[in-house]
Amino acid sequence: MQLTGAQIVIECLKEQGVHTVFGYPGGAILNVYDELYKHSHEITHVLTSHEQGASHAADGYARATGEVGVCFATSGPGATNLVTGIATAYMDSVPMVAITCNVGVSLLGKDSFQEIDIAGITTPITKHNFIVKDVGKLAETIRRAFCIAQKGRPGPVLVDIPKDVTVNKAEFCPVTVERKVRRSEDITEEALDQAAELIQKSKKPYIFVGGGAVISEASGELMEFVEKVQAPVTDSLMGKGAFDGNHKLYTGMLGMHGTKTSNYGVSECDLLIAVGVRFSDRVIGNAKKFARNAKILQFDIDPAEINKNILTDAHIIGDIKEILIQLNQKITQQEHKEWLDKILEYKEKYPLRYSDAGLSGPYIIEEIYRQTKGDAVIVTEVGQHQMWAAQFYRYSRPRTLITSGGLGTMGYGLGAAIGAQMANRKKQVVNIAGDGCFRMNMNEIATAVRQKLPLIQVVVNNHVLGMVRQWQTLFYEQHYSATVLNDSVDFVKLAEAMGAKGIKAATREEFQQAFAEALESESPVLIDCIVDSDDKVWPMVAPGRAISEAFDESDIK
Repeated sequence: MQLTGAQIVIECLKEQGVHTVFGYPGGAILNVYDELYKHSHEITHVLTSHEQGASHAADGYARATGEVGVCFATSGPGATNLVTGIATAYMDSVPMVAITCNVGVSLLGKDSFQEIDIAGITTPITKHNFIVKDVGKLAETIRRAFCIAQKGRPGPVLVDIPKDVTVNKAEFCPVTVERKVRRSEDITEEALDQAAELIQKSKKPYIFVGGGAVISEASGELMEFVEKVQAPVTDSLMGKGAFDGNHKLYTGMLGMHGTKTSNYGVSECDLLIAVGVRFSDRVIGNAKKFARNAKILQFDIDPAEINKNILTDAHIIGDIKEILIQLNQKITQQEHKEWLDKILEYKEKYPLRYSDAGLSGPYIIEEIYRQTKGDAVIVTEVGQHQMWAAQFYRYSRPRTLITSGGLGTMGYGLGAAIGAQMANRKKQVVNIAGDGCFRMNMNEIATAVRQKLPLIQVVVNNHVLGMVRQWQTLFYEQHYSATVLNDSVDFVKLAEAMGAKGIKAATREEFQQAFAEALESESPVLIDCIVDSDDKVWPMVAPGRAISEAFDESDIK
C-alpha cells in the first residue's frame, strides 16, 4: 500500500510495539504530528515543556521498562535540544530512538531556516544515526534504528527525516518484528573453563556488579552465581538492584563514594569478578593501585570494554544472562568462611553513618525507604543527593534506580521520572533533586501536572551546589566560587504556580508528614526540604588516590 513518509513513521512505531512517545512539535515535523493525531488512540504522545525533557523522559521510560524509548523533535534548535539527553543515554547504554525532522532535501546544506546537521552533531554520542532522503528507504531505516538501539550493548539511535520525505509516498509492506536475541555467539567453552578455574582456585573472591547485569535481566542468574561462589558483592551506581541490597553478602557501592567495606574488600581480594561493568574512573580511583592483589575476571557484552581501563587476566564476551547461565553449570559450590567473616567484620566496623541532628539528605532517603517500604522507583538528579540515594535506599530489584551515571547530567531527573511514571502508572515514582539540579528543568512540573502523574518531587535544598562545594571545602581552601545559590526562589510557590501541590519541610517531623501526604496524592507533589549547606557525602576517595584510602569525617578529625 502507498503511504506518505509521515504515515510510514507511525506504522513503523506500531510495528515495534511503541505505545508512548515524548516530544515537542515544530514546523519541520508537523506532518508526523498530524499523522500521530490520527493514531492517538494507539500511541500516547507526552508533550514536554522542553525537548531536553522529552529526551530524558524517553530515557527514563527505557530504563524503567527495558524497552526502546522514543522521542520526537523538529529541526534546528528542537533537534539540538535533544543532544544532552542523547549523550546521557549513550553513556549509560540506554536504548532510545530519537526521530527528528529537517528542512526539505533541496534546502539541505544551504543554511536554511532552522536547518542543522543533527546527524553530524550526534555522531559521537549515538550507536548510529541516519538522514533519510528517500521515502522508499524510510521504513527499512526506522526498523534498523530500533534493531541497533537494542542489539548487543544498547544505546541511542537518531533518525533525521527531511520534511518533504514525510510528504512523499512509497510502498509500505508491514513486517512482523522479531524478538530480540541475546548475544551468545562469542561465549566459548575455553573462556568458560578458564573463568571456572579462576573462581574455583580463589580464596578471597569479590563480585562487582554493573549496569550490564540490569540491562540483561540477569538478577536470578546472578543470585545463583553469588550463592555458588560464596563471595561478597559490591556494585556500581548503574548496577543498583541487580543484586538484592538487603542480602547478607551485599557490602554497598564501590568507588569514590562507596562504602569502606567494599573499597577495602576489593583492595584485598585475590579475584575480582566484574559482571557488566566498565571500570569507570569514579569506581577505580587510581588505576595503578586498583585491586592490585587480585586477578581480574571480566564479563561484558562489549569487546571494547575489555582491557580498556583495567587489564584482565581472563574475560568472557557475551550477554551477562547467557554467560551466567552457562557458567553456573560449570562451577561447583564454593566456601570462603574465613574471607566472608572478615568482610562481615568490616560491615560491622564501617557502617554508613550520618548525624542524628536535624533534617539531612541521608535521613530524607531513609525516610523515603521506610514509607515506601522499598517498593518505589527512585529517580535522581546528579550530586550529593544522588550519592545519598545510592547509599541509603536499599534496592532489591533492577530498574528501580534511574539516574545519570556516565554523563552526570544535572536536570535529568524530572524528565526521567515522567518517563518512568508513564511506564509504571501503578508504581510510586520519586524524583530526588538538589536545588541546583532542579532549577535546570523544573518546568517539567507542568508536564507532570498535565499528565496527572502522581510522582513525588523531593528537593534536597541546601542553597548551594552541594557536591562542588564539598570539593571546594576539601580541596580548594573553601573558595566557594559560584556555588552559593543565595537567591529567593520559592519552590513551593513555583510548584503551585504550575498546578502541583507544594510543601516545605525544615524538620524531620515535617518531612515525615509531608511525604506521607504526598503518597496519598493522585497528582504531583513537590516537597522543599531545607538542609544544611555543609552536609557532605561520606565516605570519599580523593581524586587520584586509591580506593583503599577512602576516608570520612572521623578520619579528618
